[in-house]
Amino acid sequence: MKRTGNLPHPIKSIAELHRLLEIEKPKHPLISVIDFSKISCYSNEKLKSVSYHFYCIALKKNFAGKMRYGQNYYDFDEGVMTFFSPNQIITTDFDPGLKLEGWWLVLHPDFIRGYPLAQRLNTYNFFSYAVNEALYVSESEEIVVDTIMQGIHKEYNTSIDGFSQDIIVSQIELLLNHCNRFYHRQFITRKTASNELLVKLETILADYFSSEKLQQSGLPTVQDIADQLHLSPNYLSDMLRTLTGQSTQQHIYDRLIEKAKEMLVSTNLSVGEIAFQFGFEYPQSFHKLFKRKTNFSPLEYRQSFN
Repeated sequence: MKRTGNLPHPIKSIAELHRLLEIEKPKHPLISVIDFSKISCYSNEKLKSVSYHFYCIALKKNFAGKMRYGQNYYDFDEGVMTFFSPNQIITTDFDPGLKLEGWWLVLHPDFIRGYPLAQRLNTYNFFSYAVNEALYVSESEEIVVDTIMQGIHKEYNTSIDGFSQDIIVSQIELLLNHCNRFYHRQFITRKTASNELLVKLETILADYFSSEKLQQSGLPTVQDIADQLHLSPNYLSDMLRTLTGQSTQQHIYDRLIEKAKEMLVSTNLSVGEIAFQFGFEYPQSFHKLFKRKTNFSPLEYRQSFN
């Protein structure tokens, strides 16, 4: 079947990526460190919407033009990092005059298979962040990333021996740990924007719990809330933990408990009926949640007002 223009082009190998970018063949089939300044071809239509079958970690900086990921345009006066996990769909608009600098580390999961990093990689939430949640790095942070990338690049270009893979994997882990620190810094330094999102979150939850949606659809999901805020669920929860110490789900439960308290005091509905309105299949689940949050059972809370 002929591929339609709307479908992303699957890039199944690092060698295929090198061919599309019109750069020399990779030195290893499972990993490559690409210098963005060496890429002069972004015109291939297949690059506009792609799905990589490997991890991508990129530091982009100092170029004339703009690039669009998702719904947002980014300029790169300061360094910007993006992280893609395998099979994410990436849509990019390239400016015809694109002059990009920085590093692009592409990593097939098989390269780290058998290493502890293979298990830890999924704990780095930024690989599942939406593409409009790039990491802006400061000048000093950019130097850290640049230094590590150069180290990986140097080892990548050194004759392979029995130590090469161990050294590269340890450098990748060091890079990811630094990026984890930088992301949490970003939540703090962009606190004004984050606080605005917190206000929007509380408004969304207040509107939901005061509407008929609660009875019709039960509790909102984290995905529902994130979609309304145009964020990925993981990014939203990480931001909220930095600001409030609680995840999105915990914020939903807090709003639920406040609504439950109101209903227990102001209505004659049974605990089971209230639980059903909240979408709980079993009243016992609602009972456990309420007691965990308040140290009272629903009935004990109701009786305290009689």
